[in-house]
Amino acid sequence: MPTALITGITGQDGSYLAELLLAKGYRVFGVVRRSSTTPYERIAHLVDRVELLSADLLDQHSLVDALAACAPDEVYNLAAQSFVQTSWNQPVLTGEFTGLGVTRALEAVRKAAPRARFYQASSSEMFGKVVESPQSENTAFYPRSPYGVAKVYGHWITVNYRESYGLFAVSGILFNHESPRRGLEFVTRKVTDAVARIKLGLAHEVRLGNLDARRDWGFAGDYVDAMWRMLQQDRAEDFVIGTGRTHSVRQLCEVAFGAAGLDYRDYVKQDERFFRPAEVDLLVADPQKANTQLGWKPHVSFEELIAMMVDADLKRHRGAR
Repeated sequence: MPTALITGITGQDGSYLAELLLAKGYRVFGVVRRSSTTPYERIAHLVDRVELLSADLLDQHSLVDALAACAPDEVYNLAAQSFVQTSWNQPVLTGEFTGLGVTRALEAVRKAAPRARFYQASSSEMFGKVVESPQSENTAFYPRSPYGVAKVYGHWITVNYRESYGLFAVSGILFNHESPRRGLEFVTRKVTDAVARIKLGLAHEVRLGNLDARRDWGFAGDYVDAMWRMLQQDRAEDFVIGTGRTHSVRQLCEVAFGAAGLDYRDYVKQDERFFRPAEVDLLVADPQKANTQLGWKPHVSFEELIAMMVDADLKRHRGAR
């Protein structure tokens, strides 16, 4: 039975990855931060099947102890301060978790489990002010937020450990991936939750920033499969993961409100408070390498994804009434 350790197991990607690995027969450990509360909503259906270890990306020794305790074959580093907007308000904390936290995780692997295969969650936000479209593994980075800058550090320190110490360490440069488990602060979930509340008479409008920003959006459940495939390769290589299709926030609103029989123009208001200090206007993946070498492709379309999220939010709000 192979063993995997997931940092960020309580997040969107961590929960889907844990499901995937359990279905493949893995013994799954998850790293959680010690807290007086137990924010395990996304893995509530899995808590009896995974083993949770207390550790923190800010604490090197706790990571070494966690790795020594479970002796994993694979390590997936998904934990981070992952909300772009927050990174401007908390740039130092973002750098500690999202940048230096990767170094601590890699050092822990090097010291406690050097034969483990390591996956780092890189991000399309590293491309930022894009120098070419679509973006591939060879596209230069130009991050436009403290989050993007921290992710670039995490990406290159992973490359450095691979080349310096011979670790099997890879980065998945994932474009935007969403699901009903996405945090409410992210624009896709903010919109689908607002659609549900408006449909049920619990709200009357939703305020958003740049409606013309375009993103490559896919389903998180598809993307965790790509993470796993990267660690099954003969060679450690980095991969861009995305759909190769782009949609604007305006189109997101049109599809989401349309799924509930509403016209977004009646409810969506632009608000300057939600514009980024430095905007990223267009991100779209070139996933050809992943398609060819990993045999990976997304299965859930953008329209299916958004409808799925609207439906889940409608059920949640109806259940709460």
